[in-house]
Formats: sequence, structure tokens, C-alpha cells
Amino acid sequence: MLALITGASSGMGRDMARILSKMGYDLILVARRRERLLELKKELDTNVTVISMDLSIVQNNYKLYEKVKNKNIDILINNAGFGLFGEFVKTEIETELKMIDLNVVAYHILTKLFLQDFVRKDKGYILNVCSSAGFMAGPRMATYYATKNYITKLTMAINEELRVSKSHVVVSALCPGPVATEFNQVAHGTFAIREASSYEVAKYAIDKLMKKKMIIIPTFFMKLTLFFNRFAPYRLSLYIAYKIQMRKSR
Repeated sequence: MLALITGASSGMGRDMARILSKMGYDLILVARRRERLLELKKELDTNVTVISMDLSIVQNNYKLYEKVKNKNIDILINNAGFGLFGEFVKTEIETELKMIDLNVVAYHILTKLFLQDFVRKDKGYILNVCSSAGFMAGPRMATYYATKNYITKLTMAINEELRVSKSHVVVSALCPGPVATEFNQVAHGTFAIREASSYEVAKYAIDKLMKKKMIIIPTFFMKLTLFFNRFAPYRLSLYIAYKIQMRKSR
């Protein structure tokens, strides 16, 4: 059994590596920070291959696939990504374009390429780490929310295509609320509500992935929040989101 995890050097990616290793999976861990990956490798009991690569460089995603496509991968976890706080008119466009390349383009490429292989074999799991932001618009985090909307809806559409075709391949979207990771430091902000444990979210996500759940939402609070958001007028939802992001910004 073999799993590939992007963004594996910290946060949920690192915790998913720990959990899958305990389940007996060999691992291919991908991230920019090679030192972090090597540290993680030392603590895992199964075979681990480390690949240091920046997936915000679009061509690297194709290179990664070519490097591992013959490894008989069973699970792909697209986890690499980052966010950015601030008003759209003020945030740096180069940072936003890099975010789109990592949060959207990398996920799209890797999901497409590995899915084609999985469908041919009629087996395999893909977990796209999305966000509760994937169901909302996010003033003061406009680009980040937009990227998560893209991946969440893409994953849902693929899931339905596979269901109708009676494929045994599973494609799921993990949509947590705030999680205790390095997200805040990178995004230059802080969450206004309590952050969930990264390890607990990772454990919940893998459990639900194996149970073929399409949308995976950890914590009762986020399930309740997203349920009521369905019925809120757009303006009210946007106003609440704006106020929450105001409290986040540094």
C-alpha cells in the first residue's frame, strides 16, 4: 500500500503521514522543505520517499507525476496550499497568483493525472484538502476562498461522475474550519474562532475517506455553521464573513 501526500512537511499533511504510516502505508512525501520531510521520515515506521518540490511552479506538478506514475500509488492526498488575509485591492497580485497556482492549478493537474490512472485500475483514493471556505465567499480573504470554492466544487463534480459510472475510485473533499497549523503565520492573520487539532482532523479525514464520504466536515460546530449558511441571504453571509475576517487580520 502506497500513499502520496503533498504539503507533508507540516500541519495536516504531516499528521496524515503519521496516521497512514501507522496503518501500514508506505509513503511518498512532497513539500518544499526537505529538512522537515527528512525529520518526519525518521519517526515513521514504513518506507518513505522524500521529494523536495515547489508545486506552485506549474511544471513541477507534471514532473512529480512522471517521477512517481509507475509506483502503483493507492492514495493521493492534495494538501499543499496557503492563504492570504487582506482587502483584495491591497493584497499583492504576485502572491495571489502563486496561491492560485498552488491551491487550484496543482490540485487540478494532480487530480486529473492520478484519477485517469485510478479509473483504469478501477481503484484508488483521492483526498483534496479544501476548506469550509469552499462553500462561502470571503471578503478580506477573497482569493483564498475562491480557490477553495474551485477545488470543493471540482471534487464534488468528479465524485458524481464516478458514482454514475459505478467506478470504485473514491474522490473526497476535506472541508474543515480553522485548524491549528502554520496557516496563520503564512497568511499573516489569526482565526477568530477556536482551531481544531490538526491530528484529530487528519484522523477523521482518513477515516471518512476510507468510508467513501464525498464531503468531509470535521467538528459539529462547522457542520452546524455550514448548514445554517445555506439559508442565510447572501448579504448577511458576506457581512458576517467580513466581520470575522476583520477580527483575524494582523
